[in-house]
Amino acid sequence: MCARQCSRVRVWGVTTKIVVQAQRRSAAPRIRSIRMLGVVLLPPLLLVSACASDAPKPPASSTSTPWNSTFESAADPAVAPLRGTSVPAGSLQNPALSVKIDNHEAARPQLSLERADIVFEELVEGGLTRYVAVWHSDVPELVGPVRSIRPMDPDIIAPFGGIVAYSGGQQKFIDLMDATDVVSAAFDTDDTGLFARSDDREAPHNVILQASALVARNATVPPPNQQFAYSATVQGSSAAVDGAPVAAINSTFSTARWPGWTWDAAGAAYLRSQEGAPDLDATGAQLRATNVLVLRVAIDGTYGDVPTTTMIGSGEAWVSAGGKSVHAVWSKADQTAPIRLVDDFGVTIRLAAGNTWIELVPSDRGTVVLVP
Repeated sequence: MCARQCSRVRVWGVTTKIVVQAQRRSAAPRIRSIRMLGVVLLPPLLLVSACASDAPKPPASSTSTPWNSTFESAADPAVAPLRGTSVPAGSLQNPALSVKIDNHEAARPQLSLERADIVFEELVEGGLTRYVAVWHSDVPELVGPVRSIRPMDPDIIAPFGGIVAYSGGQQKFIDLMDATDVVSAAFDTDDTGLFARSDDREAPHNVILQASALVARNATVPPPNQQFAYSATVQGSSAAVDGAPVAAINSTFSTARWPGWTWDAAGAAYLRSQEGAPDLDATGAQLRATNVLVLRVAIDGTYGDVPTTTMIGSGEAWVSAGGKSVHAVWSKADQTAPIRLVDDFGVTIRLAAGNTWIELVPSDRGTVVLVP
């Protein structure tokens, strides 16, 4: 205890002490002049030193084991190589699956086209078109209807590596596909039991593939390399930054096939039509794309009635995203090289993160019309 009595008051919100002293007749007049009811207000510094013995003692140093944090920061995200979206690091180690998909009227609606990362539309016999659909970031259980291989398919599919599935084809075209490093799975020679004909469609438009099971059986096949440059957002894509507003993209492959894409601002996507009618998926929803690429391509007549899209070379292109389109040049150096896209100044084009449809429109007979 202090020799003098101590009590506490709060001054400017801080608790301090005042000292109560007995009145002494011998005290100097100047001291009496500041006494108030026996209370003397002393400077704060003096008060602290006067009652220092009452101050709390610091705790003794602890001898317990130091605490170690177990917090682990999340791994840096990765980019889906065929979609450009952000995914957890190491989450997409499966191979890509490329499948020849039928586009005959009897084959529509196709199974799982809406879940493909990239879809190519190519000219085949009779002015019809077929698809090469590539799944990687979202491999569905079933895809189809599956159709036969064509001579340009090895050049389209080889850059993705992984697996290719088709129903069959002329042996010379199968040999071209087998000459690549892509693992082939063909319905005509299937010993896996993963292909089957569906009862709800007419042959030959009814071959269905168990896609996820096929990928699981080839889990050691490496994942694909990134094919295009991407922006993290639609607003940052080259088309949105440098392009002109375009409401519709209409292409003609032949008198039998004229696909179109209409920009849907509310849904922030392009909606697909074929021959003037909405192109629907198996759920009844209209097929949509984040990016639409139109590539003008030469057609090689080496195989007679089977048109061959020339994929190794270069040509004119248009790249659309976010309701805008930018003029471009496409090029492909060799069979295993990806398609490169540059603008009119030679700058690499960035697609928007999302799925992509690529229209391989013949330069000798097809047309491309962009509607503002």
